[in-house]
Amino acid sequence: MMQMNLRPCLDEFEKLLLRMNTPRVMIDNAGCVNATLVMIDSVRKDGILLEAVQVLTDLNLLIKKGYVSSDGRWNMDVFHVTNLDGNKLTDDSIINCIQHSLGSIHHTRSKSIDGMTAIELTGTDRIGLLSEVFAVLADLKCDVVESKVWTHNGRIASLIYLKDCESGCPIDDSQKIESIEARLRNVLKGDNDIRSARTLVSMAITHTERRLHQMMFADRDYESTPIIKTNGEYSPAVSVQHCLEKGYSVVNIECRDRPKLLFDVVFTLTDMQYIVFHATIDTTENGAYLEFFIRHTDGSAISSEAEKQRVTLCLISAIERRASEGVRLELCKEDKPGLLAEVTRTFRENALNVTRAEISTTMGKAENIFYVTDARGNRVDSKTIESIRQRIGLDYLRVKELPLPYGNHEKARNVEGGAVLLALGSLLRRNLYHLGLIKSYS
Repeated sequence: MMQMNLRPCLDEFEKLLLRMNTPRVMIDNAGCVNATLVMIDSVRKDGILLEAVQVLTDLNLLIKKGYVSSDGRWNMDVFHVTNLDGNKLTDDSIINCIQHSLGSIHHTRSKSIDGMTAIELTGTDRIGLLSEVFAVLADLKCDVVESKVWTHNGRIASLIYLKDCESGCPIDDSQKIESIEARLRNVLKGDNDIRSARTLVSMAITHTERRLHQMMFADRDYESTPIIKTNGEYSPAVSVQHCLEKGYSVVNIECRDRPKLLFDVVFTLTDMQYIVFHATIDTTENGAYLEFFIRHTDGSAISSEAEKQRVTLCLISAIERRASEGVRLELCKEDKPGLLAEVTRTFRENALNVTRAEISTTMGKAENIFYVTDARGNRVDSKTIESIRQRIGLDYLRVKELPLPYGNHEKARNVEGGAVLLALGSLLRRNLYHLGLIKSYS
């Protein structure tokens, strides 16, 4: 009997499947005057939009415009991106990194801190809380290698990566871990914690900002009473409507533009078990305007007013968590045990509230960013800032004033924003019409 060798045929078939399932990435610097076009064609897969946005975000790129179409079996994303200075991408290493990362997007790994002990903290925010947390860690001989802190609606979430001061290794002693958890839990509870404080020590590898969103979502910060501001701020405008013809729910968002805005929104929708089928993203000097056509993972649209309200509140919270409130203070100084405890104690003694913090240590040097307000959430007096700089060191602590998180452009928001949203909606409906997904876009 004749035997046939099917292995070569199978190898060619496997190669074909690999090519079909590997995203095709094109980068064009000539098609747009003021941005680099990043285009991704791929087989449709849930979560691929989030992974693509995360790759661009982790490279510190700004997404100025975007168009997403994902129906049937194919997905197409087009992003207009710039560097942080608003210029096109000319660095070949960045371009190659985009192509490599997006081209292997099905196999990407989350950005994380490996080989460290991770501590998760959530609780009621108050002035001086970070000072107490870092003081406890310094007392327990724990070195903070990296940390991010978010606050929103009176709640705080922090992810802190530690190593043992003496050994320089991750902390794996069970008794020390129990002591860290117990003491930090007492600090978080304070005297008037309105909810249970939570701590978790683990060796897990995770994407820090994804985890912070999940922690605050689990803490239900979106249900908290918003903190009343007196400086003219307003919340993002979010609406959820129905596109009955094809069973979509349509989410429109209008807010101040900022880095990582699209990541925060797309991650929240994905984590809430919604799939983005079509989207239009546009940013101008007056703000960002986003439109998403979504369904549940089971294919259904949002079905109740209660669910619409929950989606609205969760998206507003996701946008506000990373908002840069107050004055930005940048600390660059040789690292030493207890440095964070000293700096944050100085903030506490001057009645400053840390609304957000980014802590990192590189080659023995602390590079930390703090966003601070006064006790009522207002801008800190310049004399207070200078007094703090004198104590910490003028050469070590730099000041950068920030605009209000959502500005005070109410007129532009009501007039121009509505016109842009209408235009974006028409553009997306036209695209859906040409794709044969709706009967009319008029």
